[in-house]
Amino acid sequence: MATVELRAASSARGTTTKVKKRKKFNSETLPGVLMASPALIGVIGFVALPFVVAIVLSFFNVRLNSVRPPIFFGIEQYVRLFTDPIYSVPFFRALVNNLSFAVVVVPVQTAIALALAILLNRKIRGIAFFRTLFFMPVVFPMALVTVLWRLILDRSDNGLLNSVVSFLTGGAVGAHDWLGSPTTAMGSVILLSIWQGVGFQMVIILAGLQEIPQERYEAAQLDRAGAWAQFRHVTVPGIRNTLIFVVLLTTILSFRVFDQVYILIRGAGLNQDATRTVLYQATVTIFDENNVGQAAAITVVFFIIVVALTLVQRRVLRQTSED
Repeated sequence: MATVELRAASSARGTTTKVKKRKKFNSETLPGVLMASPALIGVIGFVALPFVVAIVLSFFNVRLNSVRPPIFFGIEQYVRLFTDPIYSVPFFRALVNNLSFAVVVVPVQTAIALALAILLNRKIRGIAFFRTLFFMPVVFPMALVTVLWRLILDRSDNGLLNSVVSFLTGGAVGAHDWLGSPTTAMGSVILLSIWQGVGFQMVIILAGLQEIPQERYEAAQLDRAGAWAQFRHVTVPGIRNTLIFVVLLTTILSFRVFDQVYILIRGAGLNQDATRTVLYQATVTIFDENNVGQAAAITVVFFIIVVALTLVQRRVLRQTSED
């Protein structure tokens, strides 16, 4: 009898605990779910659903402004993308350009953003003005920034960069076609992108720097640590998670490069082979070649590649931070 009562009491206690946990779960998570729902709906509506539609379209032969119904192709679009030189050569050239762009932009832009954030993390008069000045290019639309840099990189003698080079060299160096030359075309796009985007990473790192307790620097100074030692043992560990986030974000944004390349190519005769990116190739495939299915296959393959690289980068950065 006593055993039965103990079991009943234990069962009732367990039921009460489950009810309490359920109430606690609902009361604590409901506000969070409600606040996250707009972002979640946006991700589903603007990322997940278009990706699913792209997967479906990649299995069909779909043409713009065509009265013929879509024809099921199976995996033919993917086979062409990797075996047919007409499609594979431009795609792999664009993929190499994307990788080279990311390899340069991610470390350089992160390093410049870190240096600017450290310089602007000082309590001096007028610091708000300089913070606004360095962040201002981020506010400008990429189309406006690209048009401005097209004037700077103009190949004529009146181009701003050519005028500066000619002035500094006393006219010994003539005008150069910065956007048309295969040796400087991608470098010009990289320079434009870093100038426009470094302020965004700078603000994120600056926020991380301001979260480091000042007592750590005071303790380092008592231990007679110099500026470099404080940077290595106080600043970098204090913003390690912020730097990892900035690196991952910059990597994703660097693979999304499209606006500046498209506007420069369409407007100034930019060297297409030297600066062709995957998103630009997909856009050309849709509107110039009228092949929606092939463009969808390009975006699906590129999405998988970017996700895989991001996961590998996250794993490496996490292991490095743990070590």
